[in-house]
Amino acid sequence: MLMSRKEFLRTSGKAIAGIGLLGTGAVSFSQISGCQRTNGGAMLEYKIKDLNLVHTWTISRNSSDVKHNVFVKYTKDGVSGIGEAAPNIRYNETPESTINVIKKAKPIVEKADPWKFVDLGYEIQNLVEEQTAAKCAIDIAIMDWVTKKLGVPLYKYLGLDKSKAPITTFSIGIDKPEVMQQKIREAEKYPILKIKVGKENDPEIMAAVREVTDKPLRVDANEGWKSKEEALEKIKWLETHGVEFIEQPMPAEMLEETRWLRERINIPIIADEAVKSAHDIPKLATAYDGINIKLMKSGGIQEALRMIWMARSLGMKVMLGCMIESSVAIAAAAHLSPLVDYADLDGNLLIANDPFHAVDVVDGKLILPDRPGLGIEGEF
Repeated sequence: MLMSRKEFLRTSGKAIAGIGLLGTGAVSFSQISGCQRTNGGAMLEYKIKDLNLVHTWTISRNSSDVKHNVFVKYTKDGVSGIGEAAPNIRYNETPESTINVIKKAKPIVEKADPWKFVDLGYEIQNLVEEQTAAKCAIDIAIMDWVTKKLGVPLYKYLGLDKSKAPITTFSIGIDKPEVMQQKIREAEKYPILKIKVGKENDPEIMAAVREVTDKPLRVDANEGWKSKEEALEKIKWLETHGVEFIEQPMPAEMLEETRWLRERINIPIIADEAVKSAHDIPKLATAYDGINIKLMKSGGIQEALRMIWMARSLGMKVMLGCMIESSVAIAAAAHLSPLVDYADLDGNLLIANDPFHAVDVVDGKLILPDRPGLGIEGEF
């Protein structure tokens, strides 16, 4: 009997078979941890931690003062690996939907051989459609476990030179101009700033920024400009204000408009919301100059690596970015950072109660730890 196309793709591990989330009921915050062992060899636990922001975080879409991130711990043979999910409503993710996926993955992970992490990674990627933050948490935890078990830092396991880790930008969220100026003063030790725009008062914001700093700037509109004409006008103006590149100026689906825009401006355009996995990259190469890889979008370290090589093969620049994340997910991305051109790995620097520590930042430069695994310190 011949396989159907769908069966073939599912067997090959190269397409996601949409089989839905486990259950339809919401998970209350009183049900925020799970640690029942399903076999004697391994255990996958999860819990929610509330991450409080130093300042209200505002981008073109929304604002928040606290993030409810989901953490996982994979334990086997006396060694534990830690992972993190930062659910993002832009991708239809919540703490509840994240936990549902982790519950569904739990028996698979606990029965799997972690040394066969490539096959396990594909199985988790194909478990449900989307919900990449949950998949990311599991992938990070497994890779942390593998490299802890080997007794080497992840960057060394990947054959990378940690001295090539780049300088990270420090992000300034949208706010009243005078508040943004105060945030810039507080970020004095960071040599490159990332400015969030995408509102009607963009000129007022940029004028206020340039009143207090002459540092190199990178600008992120987070899909805030809704027409190619608006984007062109804004970017032409930004070009006169020392901006290195513009990130996701228009909605992700406006590919033709972005291609039109690219032909008329003099600074690079970096894709963010328009790119999630390696599959997305080839179609973007004629409209964007580079991509922003976030582990929460890719589903973890393994897919992020595939994305780096795909982008490089197409001559595109690569940036590693983040959501609002603790030091766990930031460390996972930072261990890949010697491979990329730009880093925007400051999510942990924006929260007031990071429960973990891993990567240091000295004058903006990412300093990778030499401890085994991701080098995470702190209690799960």
